[in-house]
Amino acid sequence: MPDPSRRSPAAYWMLFLALLTVSTAAEAYVGPGAGFAIMGSFLSIFLALMSGLLSLALWPFRFAIRWLRQRKVMAKAKVKRVVIVGLDGLDPTLAERWMAAGELPNLSAIKAQGSFGRLRTTYPSISPVAWSSFMTGVDPSRHNIFDFLDRDLRTYKPRLSSSQVASSTRTMRVGNWIIPLGKPLLRSMRKSRAFWNVLGDFGVPCNILRVPLTFPPEKFAGAMLSAMCVPDLRGTQGSFTYFTTNPDEVHTGEDSSEDTGGLRILVKFEGDTLQASLPGPGHPLKADHPELALPFSVKRNARGDGVVLTIDRRRYKLSAGKYSPWIRLVWRAAPGLKVHGIARFYVTKLDDHFGLYVTPINIDPGSPELPISWPFYYSIYLSKMMGEFATLGLAEDTWALNEGVIDEQAFFQQVMDHHEEREKMLLNALEKSRKGVVACVFDGTDRAQHMFFRHLEHDHPANRGKDTERFKDAVLDVYRRADQTIGKVLEHIGPDDHLMVISDHGFQSFRRGVNLNAWLRDHGLLFLKDGAETCGDWFEGVDWTRTKAYAFGLSGIYINQKGREADGIVRPGQETDALKAEIIKGLSGLVDEECGVTAIKQVFDCAVVHTRGPYQADNLDLVVGYDRGYRASWESATGRVTEEVFSDNTKCWSGDHCVDPRLVPGVLYSNRRIVADDPGIEDLAPTVLDLFGVEAPAHMTGKRLTVEATTAARAAAA
Repeated sequence: MPDPSRRSPAAYWMLFLALLTVSTAAEAYVGPGAGFAIMGSFLSIFLALMSGLLSLALWPFRFAIRWLRQRKVMAKAKVKRVVIVGLDGLDPTLAERWMAAGELPNLSAIKAQGSFGRLRTTYPSISPVAWSSFMTGVDPSRHNIFDFLDRDLRTYKPRLSSSQVASSTRTMRVGNWIIPLGKPLLRSMRKSRAFWNVLGDFGVPCNILRVPLTFPPEKFAGAMLSAMCVPDLRGTQGSFTYFTTNPDEVHTGEDSSEDTGGLRILVKFEGDTLQASLPGPGHPLKADHPELALPFSVKRNARGDGVVLTIDRRRYKLSAGKYSPWIRLVWRAAPGLKVHGIARFYVTKLDDHFGLYVTPINIDPGSPELPISWPFYYSIYLSKMMGEFATLGLAEDTWALNEGVIDEQAFFQQVMDHHEEREKMLLNALEKSRKGVVACVFDGTDRAQHMFFRHLEHDHPANRGKDTERFKDAVLDVYRRADQTIGKVLEHIGPDDHLMVISDHGFQSFRRGVNLNAWLRDHGLLFLKDGAETCGDWFEGVDWTRTKAYAFGLSGIYINQKGREADGIVRPGQETDALKAEIIKGLSGLVDEECGVTAIKQVFDCAVVHTRGPYQADNLDLVVGYDRGYRASWESATGRVTEEVFSDNTKCWSGDHCVDPRLVPGVLYSNRRIVADDPGIEDLAPTVLDLFGVEAPAHMTGKRLTVEATTAARAAAA
């Protein structure tokens, strides 16, 4: 397969036509180490090419129809363009504090010109849930996303809630080789139509950049670059690789797997040179999918202050504490079959021992192994325009910092670098898209608060034994950087544009964890086999024949319901309702006796806080609303039962939002005054539609917010 960067323009167009209708690779996160299905069948490629040629032939007719629709809609529109900048996790209380101190002048300017207020988040207050409500205008019971993870009702094992990806079921086996005869399965589990899809029906163009829960990308009359839940090349949600000459840094036993966030590999120098291999995806065509490996070498320079990395026949100079650029990586699986990825390399130490951190291997946007954008070539266009960029859904490597593989400086640099990448995309979209919708979400505000919130509280348990001075202003610095981006956006905003700056939720401190499964065990609602008191991850050793309720993920509690779960014992209806009432009574107001404070503010019945949509029955039953300073413990999130219910959180991940949703509202800035008593994130979709004169479809339960016209617009109307 030739290098895509060397294809002729004509070859690009032929490739684009084929890729518009077929994915050549797909495999999302289904557990650590899940790989990719790289090839579709030759028949699929041929049919895709024919379909692309037909699409090209029909393009003039489709363009004319879309132009007529757009002209009709834009004649009724109240605005020419809606620009939405998402700052994930931006907290209104912190924003108010720093606006008052003069640290956020551009956000302050929007507040003065239009309005600023709190934006009610979802139940539960977690990013995939809230952003799904943002785009669809409905609550979780109608869009089917309740957490990052869902559970397999047959096995109680975790699975990614957002998407389903699998290899083709039609294959031909030749010895140990598996030849796919059909396309891989790539399906979004989010239900309900997004507002940009509805606008596309009316010819309103939309450019959607890195909005969470847009993987896999949907086909619509616009452009999209996917975000949260895009896997890395190994098929996980982000697995680093760490090479070290220090045996003490290499875990053994259970902790050596990618469950701890990545791989740690012991290496050694022979003289001044180190030889190793970078693990990649599983082999796409072999039955046992052995891991592909990419050899590389590291050679110390003569001065001893850096190294030279040689990988894939290219050389890169690396210094300690500095990231390499994105490096294109190619694994050669078979003659003519290459797997492309990108990663950055970072020397963590270069003294008594050597350490080399490699970021999760991102899908190469310039040569994507599965669809990460719509149209397929949109990511290729962006990479040609601005160079390689992060494509992983959770781009900032929080686990590497949590596990001590990188330090706070290395993590902070990731946050800032990824923010700059998205800023370039957004500004380009604003220049090219002069009408319709432009939306872009920045994750840095969320990731920085997760990992640096401890610096806002001197007595946080995560501060023990750690420096508390160097990054004491890290959260503020990221807020300042976001404000600078808003300033650049304001330069592109005209009198007919409506700008909204939003966040999906706010933030609180995460000081102590609550193991819900331990509480359920203590109250006779969860049982372990052989009289055990504890169990491992994903309910290993749970006796389902006696267990009535269980918890995993970050959102809440599930009832082990008869006829729903494979080994369910609680009958639906009155028995389930009675059990939910019992748990709500027992957990609401739960006190952490060691600290003498309330740990759980209130537990919510999903059947009450949601609208009884079609996806409620098989999903989350109870949302646990933790009080300030508390969250589900790390062990509870993975279905583990520990001895104690409460424990200190000492990880760098020291802030969170998986608490009582009333404690973590998001923000809503608008350059036009918005009149609303209690705006919610689900209200934004019908509001955007209304701004273009499009009636909200029946599936949307959010309400249209009243947006006042600008002075200039009112004068023009008069």
